[in-house]
Amino acid sequence: MVELRDRRLLIDGKPTLVFAGEIHYFRLKRSEWEDRVRKLKLLGANAVATYVPWLVHEPREGEFDVTGRLRPENDLGAFIDLCHEQGLWFLPRPGPFIMAEVKNEGIPYWVYRNYPETVPITWDGEKARSKTLDYLAPSFLAAAERWYRAVMPLIAARLEPKGGPVIGVQLDNEIGMLSWVNNQPDLTETFLCDFSAWLAGRYDTDALKGRYPFDLYDPIPRAKAVRSPQESYAAALHRDLGDYQRVRFARYIAALRGFAEAQGVTGVPFIVNIHGTGGGRGRTYPIGIQQLAASYTQDEGYLPGSDHYLGELTRENAPDLYLEVNAFTAASARTGQPISSMEFEVGTGDYGETGAVRQSGASADFKVRLSLMQGNRLLNYYLLAGGTNPPLLDPVGDGNDRVAFTGQRHGFAAPISPEGWLDPTYHGLQATTLAMVAIADKLADMDEEHDPVAVGYLPDYYKTDYHRPGVMESIVRGVEWVREPMITTARAMLFNGFRFPAVDLQTGELDAKAHPALVVAAARYMDRSAQDRLARYVAEGGRLLLVGEFPYADMEARRCVVLADALGVRPKGFVAEAPYSYPSLRGTAWAVGQPEVRVWRCQTFEDHPGAFMRVVGTDDPTGIEIARGKGKAIVFAGNYPCHLRFFRTMLQRLDLVPGLRCDASYGGVVTTSVRNRAGERFVTVLNLDPVEKELALTEASKPLFDAEPIVMAARSARTIPLNVAFPNARVVYATTDILAVEVKELRFKGTGQAERIVLETAHKVTVENAEARKDGGLIRIRTKPHAGTVVVRFG
Repeated sequence: MVELRDRRLLIDGKPTLVFAGEIHYFRLKRSEWEDRVRKLKLLGANAVATYVPWLVHEPREGEFDVTGRLRPENDLGAFIDLCHEQGLWFLPRPGPFIMAEVKNEGIPYWVYRNYPETVPITWDGEKARSKTLDYLAPSFLAAAERWYRAVMPLIAARLEPKGGPVIGVQLDNEIGMLSWVNNQPDLTETFLCDFSAWLAGRYDTDALKGRYPFDLYDPIPRAKAVRSPQESYAAALHRDLGDYQRVRFARYIAALRGFAEAQGVTGVPFIVNIHGTGGGRGRTYPIGIQQLAASYTQDEGYLPGSDHYLGELTRENAPDLYLEVNAFTAASARTGQPISSMEFEVGTGDYGETGAVRQSGASADFKVRLSLMQGNRLLNYYLLAGGTNPPLLDPVGDGNDRVAFTGQRHGFAAPISPEGWLDPTYHGLQATTLAMVAIADKLADMDEEHDPVAVGYLPDYYKTDYHRPGVMESIVRGVEWVREPMITTARAMLFNGFRFPAVDLQTGELDAKAHPALVVAAARYMDRSAQDRLARYVAEGGRLLLVGEFPYADMEARRCVVLADALGVRPKGFVAEAPYSYPSLRGTAWAVGQPEVRVWRCQTFEDHPGAFMRVVGTDDPTGIEIARGKGKAIVFAGNYPCHLRFFRTMLQRLDLVPGLRCDASYGGVVTTSVRNRAGERFVTVLNLDPVEKELALTEASKPLFDAEPIVMAARSARTIPLNVAFPNARVVYATTDILAVEVKELRFKGTGQAERIVLETAHKVTVENAEARKDGGLIRIRTKPHAGTVVVRFG
């Protein structure tokens, strides 16, 4: 039985971490399957994941091949069985859409040819430019159900509850992504009929008439009015379309789940893959979250899986992974629902085979460690092994007549090349995976520790996937810009040592006891209900840091000053840079020591006695400290640089001090920790910078590691055990990674520095590459500089 409970993934009742690797069986010769699977296993992975392309298995309508009738490589059951024989779990991803550079995103050509009504109509009556389809078109759903009837019985026979290796099934892939990146919502007649019915259920008749000045039940004027909206109702339509589209995606996922369950796929999670990163950043990733949260929270048994391509993890994008990917995904999940990553980028990053890109070993190492610390229970290394794109059964004359558009070879950036060679990134990934596997039984039952502060997640701010020129675009641009001050603030928090979750500000009530302090990046637009929640939160004792802009309108651009009235502030205007104009801010009151700083944008307020930051020249406040009710708020409406001392002082004004700190004066270090119910812990430290750093770590103002610093090599990471019990010893602490846990042996990583290991054990101890001494009931071990793996044996 595979269960999702208490933010854990349980297999036969045991909390488990799954390290999967993506291998595309259909892109390999059948004779190559075992070689690639064995290389995955040597990496340390315990599962294989693969897309199952409909395009390949039903090239002609009604002519299925999932047993190798047309090509030996189409025998899906044989590939699953091979993985099982190797002692590996299995994660099939049978679409219908799979992307993966497959033509039509994995949809057979005959679907478009035989069922043209499934091709979406969008803005101004145009046909969609991408290969997306109307997910709920009856003819598409019927074809998808037939596909599931062909492929799901093979999967159902091999489920883990039946003794097989299948521990989860992904439904479709990156739903909504194609329409978002093209700004082309699905506006087919089927969609518009459903949309009208949904509106009738959401608003009463009079409200609906006031909202839309056309007949929602007359197809011709309705189609024109929605596809080419007028400004008078465009803001309302923007909001309603966004909300309804999420409902529609959820209905599609529920339909696919029903098709799978009808074929016997039960007792394992259904995975929903969330898209959204771009250009090595995570700023747009929450668009995917808000598109699909209703899909993976609509019922039990769903597992949200992130899909991220961030490249090297650096000072710039480490906060993106921490906040926008991991924390926001967790905040959007159901209570007790764990998170995962179904496309966890590995390899060189040279997707265009230009020779201009090569990611380092630190790229995957940092991301693996941070994601595990933040509660990811499944990581699927994508793409682990490259291969060859087979020819289409029926040529289409498109220049290569293969199943994918990348040419003959595919996955040339993967750690295992199309030819089966091991790229240097394989060995770095192997080292990371084996180190995490060594402590996986512990990590699988641990949760991240947090300081008493959370960052607010506002789904409305990511309904930016569809818009038209005019008020729609104004709203979208208005909320998009706030992503910069949000990430700057998150970066300052991480580099100052804070560990924090995110909390959904649009679902449920905010509890000041559960979240004593909140950091919220706001725009001028904020829904009335969200403003009201924040106002009550402060009045009831919450401490609020609001950065970005102060809201004075709702999400339909109507005046709304609920929060302004509650906090007693009056927004006045905006100051922005222009040619030969350099707006600057100066500190006053407690911020008087801050240097004058140039900004490119800020919001001003009417004068206020709590002002601590003012615009040079006008003296208008742009930062205000406010006491209200039982609580307190700091409002800072500008894109201020990442001055760590300034942000640390602002947070201290809200009585916030990080529990776990290091003395990295200039930032560039991320620390976080996990704990289980027994009090066992691991602390992960990432040195993001290309320079060696000597760090002193403290917790609750007390020094760790007997007050000795640790030396972190340039761009390195380690996961440090604290009070962790193993069969023959309790590791009081070790300043380096555990590499292996054996019956009578522990192995630790040699870093080139003199590391310290402190054990409590009743056994006789011998060591290699280190010196040991007894200290009362403890064994103190100091590794030899420049030594290799440290081996501790118990007699």
